[in-house]
Amino acid sequence: MGEPRRWRHRPRPRRVGQLSSTAPPLAPAIARQRNVILVVLLVLAAVGWIVVLRQASEPTPMGMRDQMGMRDDVGPDLTMGGSWPLFLTMWVAMMVAMMFPAAAPMVLMYGRMRKSDPPSVALFTGSYIALWFVFGVGAYLLSAAIENVASKSEWVAMNWGRAGGALLVLAGLYQLTPLKDVCLRRCRTPLSFVMTQWRDGRSGALQMGLIHGMYCVGCCWLLFLILIPLGVMNVAAMVAVAALVFAEKVVPHGRTFGIIAAAGMIASGVAVTLSPSLLPTVA
Repeated sequence: MGEPRRWRHRPRPRRVGQLSSTAPPLAPAIARQRNVILVVLLVLAAVGWIVVLRQASEPTPMGMRDQMGMRDDVGPDLTMGGSWPLFLTMWVAMMVAMMFPAAAPMVLMYGRMRKSDPPSVALFTGSYIALWFVFGVGAYLLSAAIENVASKSEWVAMNWGRAGGALLVLAGLYQLTPLKDVCLRRCRTPLSFVMTQWRDGRSGALQMGLIHGMYCVGCCWLLFLILIPLGVMNVAAMVAVAALVFAEKVVPHGRTFGIIAAAGMIASGVAVTLSPSLLPTVA
């Protein structure tokens, strides 16, 4: 007879259900840094909201002239009385208030990768918000151009609100485009972004912040541009846009919220095009 067969013990593959569903705990130093970054972002966002709300409660220069009977034009006030320093200051405060909560996961991921270099985290965040400042300059120039044309043409002054309605429709349609999807995917996956766009050093932090900012602008530019016809200091509109941006970028299945919002913007835009007085800046 031959040798007896030897049975080898083969370990059974571990089923996914047997794995721990909790991620390994962060090292205390990393956890502390994460908490500090998160607190700083949320405090800055809260300060931004306080600044915006205080300014929204103040009468605009155009509104004060209306009350005193000194206004002789019928055009829109889209630039806060033509004061570019005030407009851009409020724009930055608005971006900090509305975007920092949604950008927090990306900043936290970058901070975890650069845990030994806090200034790089500040540079990453600063270059991100600087890109939104540049976008704000463009928004101001567009608003000033509309005001200028409306002041010279009574027809434009009476009908510019229809262009605001068309902008709402355009914003809704953009929500459904492939470009929106590409930019949103980059914003929703911090680890993938960091791994594919990594740059070394503090100059790399600036570059990565700008790249992330470009994807973010590509994702949300029309959502903020519609604040021009809705009113830059329209708190209800700001809250709605901020909630939508946060839902799209952070909440699971956030894309669904974007599609629902697209339908709402298209319907609202059509209604405003038919009846411009529905716009707060027209009424």
